[in-house]
Amino acid sequence: MKCYVGIDVAKAYLDLCDTVKKKYMRFSNDRGGIKKCLRYLVGLQPQLIVLENTGGYERNLAIALNDKGLAVAVINPRQVRDFARATGRLAKTDRIDALVLATYAETIQPKPRGVGTPLNRRMKDLVARRNQLIKIRTAEKNRCEHSDDKTIARSIKAIVRTINQQLEKIENELHNLIHENVELQRKMKCLISIPGIAETTAIMLLTEVPELGSLNRRQVAALIGVAPMNRDSGIFRGKRMTGGGRSKVRSGLRMPILSARRFNPVIKEYYERLVVKGKTKAVAITASIRKLITIVNTIIAKNEQWKPKIT
Repeated sequence: MKCYVGIDVAKAYLDLCDTVKKKYMRFSNDRGGIKKCLRYLVGLQPQLIVLENTGGYERNLAIALNDKGLAVAVINPRQVRDFARATGRLAKTDRIDALVLATYAETIQPKPRGVGTPLNRRMKDLVARRNQLIKIRTAEKNRCEHSDDKTIARSIKAIVRTINQQLEKIENELHNLIHENVELQRKMKCLISIPGIAETTAIMLLTEVPELGSLNRRQVAALIGVAPMNRDSGIFRGKRMTGGGRSKVRSGLRMPILSARRFNPVIKEYYERLVVKGKTKAVAITASIRKLITIVNTIIAKNEQWKPKIT
């Protein structure tokens, strides 16, 4: 029998259940506990292991499983909770959650999704930290505008200077990582040749969407969450909606698409045509993001520089 495993991840513990033995195991969520968990799982040789995304507590385990060559999928908790309700499991404990995850793995069989290479993980951490620092700097600058006290103003300016220094270090580290990798250099040159995409956006795309260039246009649109989906039910017909996917990428492309509307002739013409047809600006922007990510995917796949004829 094929074995599927669900692991409920918490800050302190890892609760495990498999679909063959129906045996519950608990390990501590630390280096020693993860090692014991790996030894147990290697003995089971499961077809698939499913974890929930718990905001980071699952990361070390997912990396360790991936390094051991075990198939692992990190799932959105909402999907698992909906599955539990659909199967009549309304109670929620660590043991029940582990069983639900194992049953989900066996029934749905989601595709294993790797945790990325060490380089990709390093870049994601740096980009995440950069975004955190930018938010803190923005908040401090806003406080400075409303501060009449000179001591407080000096304190705020000192913090902003420190943040700027840290941002510069992170930017230099990101550039060094890209410079040392031939494939990343190639993709970066392709990306920054596109009007509307600057280095910051290019680094975000390289970090958050390493699959660029290996997917077709429908797959990449669905991955980002800008692929239109049917919503035909009852009296409603012809409505299409977007959602899901990688929300960080959609958010990160909002400002670049505003720039592309001015300086990218393909995006400009596409956006204006949609508005003339009566589409709302929000719909036109989402569609333009889909158009832009399709162009990005094509250019990287073909290893080309920007050409207006690429649509």
